[in-house]
Amino acid sequence: MGVWIVFCGNCSQENEKTCNYDIISIFQPYTCINHCLVISAYLLLLLIFLHIIIYRSFSRKKIAPSQPKHFSPVLICSAIYNSGLGLAYLGLGIWIIVEELNEKRTILPLHGWLVLLFQGFTWMLLDFTVISEKLCLSYTRPGKLCSIATFFFAGFLCLSSLWLAIVDKMASVKIVLDILSFPGAILLLLCTFPKHKNVKTDPDTSHYALYEPLQGEEASPTGGNSSNDIVTPFARAGFLSKMSFWWLNPLMKQGKHQNLSENDIPQLQQADRAQTCYLMFEEQLSKQKQEGRYESPSMFSVIFSCHRKAILISGLFALIKVLTVSSSPLFLKAFIEVAEGKSAFKYEGYALAGLLFLGKCLESLSERQWFFQTRLIGLQVRSFLSAAIYQKQLRLSNAAKMTHSAGQIMNYVTVDAYRIGEFPYWFHQIWSTTLQLCLALVIVYYSVGLATVAALVVIILTVLATSPVAKLQHKYQSELMVAQDTRLKTITEALANMKVLKLYAWEKHFKNVIDGLRKEELKWILAVLIQKGYYLILFWSSPILVSVATFWACYFFGVPLSASNVFTFLASLRIVQEPIRMIPDVAGVFIEAKVSLTRIVKFLEAPELQNRDERQKYNEEDLEQSILIRASEISWETNSDKASLRNINLVVKPGEKVAICGEFGSGKSTLLAAILGEIPNIIGILMSLNFHVHVYGKIAYVSQTAWIQTGSIRDNILFGSPMDPNRYKEVLRKCSLVKDLEMLPIGDLTEIGERGVTLSGGQKQRVQLARALYQDADVYLLDDPFSAVDAHTATSLFNDYVMEALSGKTVLLVTHQVDFLPAFNSILFISEGHVLRGSTYDQLLGSSQEFQNLVNAHNETVGSQKHAKYASFQESKTSTGEIQKNYEEQLRSSLGDQLIKQEERESGNTGLKPYIQYLSQNKGFLYFFLATICHLIFIVGQLIQNYWLAANIQDSNISRVKLIAVYSGIGSILVLFLLLRAFSVAGLGFGASLSIFSTLLGSLFRAPMSFYDSTPLGRILGRVSSDMNVVDIDVAYKLSSVLVSTMTAYSIYVILAIITWPVLFVIIPMVCLTIILQRYYLASAKELMRTDGTTKSLLASHLAESIAGAMTIRAFGEEDRFFSKNLDLIDKNASPYFHGFSANEWLIQRLEVICAVVLSSFALATTTLIPFGASASGFIGMALSYCLSLNAHIIPSVQSWCLLENLVVSVERLEQYMHIPSEASQVVEGHRQMHNWPVVGKMKICDLKVRHRANAPLVLQGIRCTFEGGHKIGIVGRTGSGKTTLISALFRLVEPTEGKIIIDEIDISTIRLHDLRSRLGIIPQDPTLFSGSVRYNIDPLSEHTDKEIWEVLEKCQLQDAIQEKEEGLDSLVRQDGSNWSMGQRQLFCLGRALLKRSQILVLDEATASIDNATDYVLQKTLRKEFAHCTVITVAHRIPTVMDCNKVLAISDGKIAEYDEPLKLMNKEGSFHGLPCIYNIRHLFLCHYSWFHG
Repeated sequence: MGVWIVFCGNCSQENEKTCNYDIISIFQPYTCINHCLVISAYLLLLLIFLHIIIYRSFSRKKIAPSQPKHFSPVLICSAIYNSGLGLAYLGLGIWIIVEELNEKRTILPLHGWLVLLFQGFTWMLLDFTVISEKLCLSYTRPGKLCSIATFFFAGFLCLSSLWLAIVDKMASVKIVLDILSFPGAILLLLCTFPKHKNVKTDPDTSHYALYEPLQGEEASPTGGNSSNDIVTPFARAGFLSKMSFWWLNPLMKQGKHQNLSENDIPQLQQADRAQTCYLMFEEQLSKQKQEGRYESPSMFSVIFSCHRKAILISGLFALIKVLTVSSSPLFLKAFIEVAEGKSAFKYEGYALAGLLFLGKCLESLSERQWFFQTRLIGLQVRSFLSAAIYQKQLRLSNAAKMTHSAGQIMNYVTVDAYRIGEFPYWFHQIWSTTLQLCLALVIVYYSVGLATVAALVVIILTVLATSPVAKLQHKYQSELMVAQDTRLKTITEALANMKVLKLYAWEKHFKNVIDGLRKEELKWILAVLIQKGYYLILFWSSPILVSVATFWACYFFGVPLSASNVFTFLASLRIVQEPIRMIPDVAGVFIEAKVSLTRIVKFLEAPELQNRDERQKYNEEDLEQSILIRASEISWETNSDKASLRNINLVVKPGEKVAICGEFGSGKSTLLAAILGEIPNIIGILMSLNFHVHVYGKIAYVSQTAWIQTGSIRDNILFGSPMDPNRYKEVLRKCSLVKDLEMLPIGDLTEIGERGVTLSGGQKQRVQLARALYQDADVYLLDDPFSAVDAHTATSLFNDYVMEALSGKTVLLVTHQVDFLPAFNSILFISEGHVLRGSTYDQLLGSSQEFQNLVNAHNETVGSQKHAKYASFQESKTSTGEIQKNYEEQLRSSLGDQLIKQEERESGNTGLKPYIQYLSQNKGFLYFFLATICHLIFIVGQLIQNYWLAANIQDSNISRVKLIAVYSGIGSILVLFLLLRAFSVAGLGFGASLSIFSTLLGSLFRAPMSFYDSTPLGRILGRVSSDMNVVDIDVAYKLSSVLVSTMTAYSIYVILAIITWPVLFVIIPMVCLTIILQRYYLASAKELMRTDGTTKSLLASHLAESIAGAMTIRAFGEEDRFFSKNLDLIDKNASPYFHGFSANEWLIQRLEVICAVVLSSFALATTTLIPFGASASGFIGMALSYCLSLNAHIIPSVQSWCLLENLVVSVERLEQYMHIPSEASQVVEGHRQMHNWPVVGKMKICDLKVRHRANAPLVLQGIRCTFEGGHKIGIVGRTGSGKTTLISALFRLVEPTEGKIIIDEIDISTIRLHDLRSRLGIIPQDPTLFSGSVRYNIDPLSEHTDKEIWEVLEKCQLQDAIQEKEEGLDSLVRQDGSNWSMGQRQLFCLGRALLKRSQILVLDEATASIDNATDYVLQKTLRKEFAHCTVITVAHRIPTVMDCNKVLAISDGKIAEYDEPLKLMNKEGSFHGLPCIYNIRHLFLCHYSWFHG
């Protein structure tokens, strides 16, 4: 007890306040118990720091920092500030000791000065240890923990001192020092947690080199040299520049004077780039897997581990913001007391106004850094998730592709990764809102005492009421995501195959299917919108309910109501009103992020290819074999009993050329896939073998379906390799591309469009061959590359390419062309999954009956075995006369500008145009007007409610029951208007979503093929996925938010002007400055958002392209290069987003300073400059309670407006594709064909002239001929001669410039497009299958019975293959028919034609991918089934058209010859002069007599 008296003194003699020992005394800075707590805390800190110093001083092992120490501005500020603070504490303690000795001749009690000395010594020691380079405190865990403890303890002292100064009107030097200690603790924390630079300087570091683009790869993803090398000024900005966003000024200034382009936007700093973020993600994921705590590490824990420091720092800023904003009601109470004449000192009003201004500036500074840091974290998370998804899709197994379609993978990047990237921005809202509510309750308790219980109960009930709503929201959001995936998968398939849909007249059916899926999606969209409406009602009405419940509790508990406590309470409610209203947004974002993260994790954990890493593992010299396969079973399905290939024992020696032949679906392509490591299930013959497929050397692969990248022909051929001009020219010559390039406007630099839309099928295949040849690989796998080219080109390619260019290389060629087989060292003949024989041509011919049947079928088709003994491999010379000069000039002018244009986007300020476009959808203006009126009534009602309270709070004539009852009645009415407003907004969003998608879908399905030829699929998908998602969910409520916050903010200005009119001299300039700043910001922000949209489309296009060509990318081993390009595209998309949200914080920080000026000016005017008197304290309290929440409404108003301006860019982008110039009208008045048209099938082409685009030269130049009904017409000609254009004109995919086509005396231009196309039959060159069943692919319109379908399948040789499957007609067909061979896909198309039974049938190289034996059977089937029909055959195989009644030879868009085959053989003409390897005269004479004799 004696020690305590020495420390605290005798309580009977000391001030009663210092001897207070209740729980409240801990928070009172002048009490002895508080001083004891402070000394204990600082003594503990001193001991810890002394331990660190002693340990470091005597330790032999010196721990060096990871980076050289440098004195940053933060460190200098901390050193000066904290040393000054420590000296001030010490000086004050010494001064108190001197005063005590002078007055009392004693230094007892100790607590008054001892606490100051401890604080002073601690701050001096802290300052020394931080700046000491030798101790390296910043790099030790104890030092960091101590700095965190110091921060929290200093915050405790600061809050308790502020409370004492404002509430109890006490002021002292120690209180000031305790308040100033908190900024010192913040500086200390910033010093001990420095920002780590992720810059690698070690030249041996391989992580970054791994993803560097190879030589020859364009720096820009779009090609050219337009990339911007300027790094963002943020990378080199100082502390003050970062805190004030001053580093952004140059970009904002540039955006004000000119429209920002993509090249004007600086690149991200290295630490924020996708490459750095992805490596960090991989490192953390690997680390957690190695630790083995979880079999599958939590993705959330991995993300948190990657960004824990940034999360901690942003959380610190969030804490500062909460503490500063929570002190505002205390200022209000102090101002009211000053207005009532209860000021503690003369200039208290000025002091309070100054402190309020500084507090608001600190609040702004902390909140802006909080939001900026979390946005940056979200950007990094989004980047590495996008990179991880891209990397995963390159390794995805065949089985996993069943679950995760291309459209779903696109959704994972464009929707899910972006949603997860938004979550860090909202993360701290979860706890900061709770803390702010708790602090507000403390202030409320101080104001209304026990009535706080009522407020707490209502708040708890409100939060509890959100639980079932949140569960429903989660359910609806999950269902919505599933519905979106299904719809996007279908629409992706439809858009990618739009040409096929138009040819088959299936657009309407597929549009109806998508509409049906959209209806299901709209059901969940409406549910989500209504749930958001419930949230708004709940949280907008909660402040009204809380205040009503609290006032009634005051009445029942007998708590007196005065202007001071009532408006302090209301101010607390107003301040927490915005965080409370954000709870639904936080819950919604949390739910969306959880759903999206679950989907992405499921995808990232999907099975991968198991054999791909082993295929190039060996690279020894002098090898005895180049390819070795020993497998008893090879199967695409991991658990399938039915193997695609069995008992494969293959050895291919280096330099050997092996042909692979067999019937369609026998497993030829599967064998190549096994060599590439694409087959998941390979069982070895010897189970002791680890690997059953060995490939020695580099592989080059040419797929059966050509995969062409968007870009130039040169880019496609080089494929990332450095440019060697001599080798490049030789490759072009060997691939017969020289003449094709000469016809193009800028040669090999011509952009060929997405999927090579500007090239013919043969040209695409030759570009693929050139790509493979340029790689100079050791092993070449060629999957039937000659089926898409004409006979002459095939022969030329075989001579120059296979036999000459690939001499000495190992070649495996899948082919149906028997003519080439004798030239191979070995032939593999595959039948029903078994390699029947593998030997030379002559040996196989003599020993295998099945091979003999194949050769005999070919001979029967060709009519002579002369060509089977092909041994001359001389180069076929192409005369220069074959390509006419005028045709070359025409093509040069027609392709003078690139087909694929830069993506269109709006520029500058579009004003109200996009808003009018949005509101004009489906009664949008009506719903918007209702929402506006409802909220206007709500604002006026709140003003009346608060005016009633302010006017009568001091009036004793008004009973408390009446006062509270009227207040409650007005509040109840306001809740009804909230309900009406919420449903109006939901109706607005649902109606606009319904209308916009319907218009967009109709526009896309009515668009001409020229639109799809010139528009990459990624651009369209970006609009129907992410842009449509924004319109579905976000735009309506964000528009409502802008309306609400703007009306509320300006209503506050009106109240301030009414109560204190002189403040208009401050308000008017501030409002003008706000508008100027907003316009200054929007000039740059809108262009940044638009660039964000276009770069996102590039990212989506590259992803879609990579998914389609994943097998080719893997075959060439180019995964790293494509991944590097993807990282570059992610960064290009992230940069405008980064500068966009930085600009947003730049604007808000300046607006908050303006609000602080208005608030401080009004507070000063009402309490000091203009005398109101005590009777007006109610109105002053009301005005100040509004004024304190000014920035809580002004900032959301401007912020929501700016965010809406960004979101409305999605409306602009959708609008661009909602009014695409459509094809010809569906309905032609006065012209309807007969029901059974065409009857005869006679076709008359009258002077037909066609050009593909306006101002382009004619492609068809006056075609004039007649196809008699029932005749078989063959169409031949070199690549680019106009064959495909003629067929396109027949189906009206392109409209004639002049002339017409008449079928059975009816001009087809007078017939509805759907009716025309539905009456014509076609078997296209590129066979297309859709996701679904066999039945759906044969008869998608469900017009035929199963019996009819089986009959057709039997005729087209598919019956056996389908009957082998358990499901029969319900057997699965994957996207693009990937689980069926190319030949089988063509047979599906043949089945459609047989089922349709059109009088006119077009065959566009319909049997190119099937073997000769099957081709022969099918040709007989076609002749039988379409004996009386008009059949138009476009062919590269001359035997295919040998039995035609007439042959049409087209050259340069004109008719070269048109006559019967025999007559054409008897005269010298264009047809006779076609450079074909076949002996045309002999061929036609033989076969004419065979077919007609």
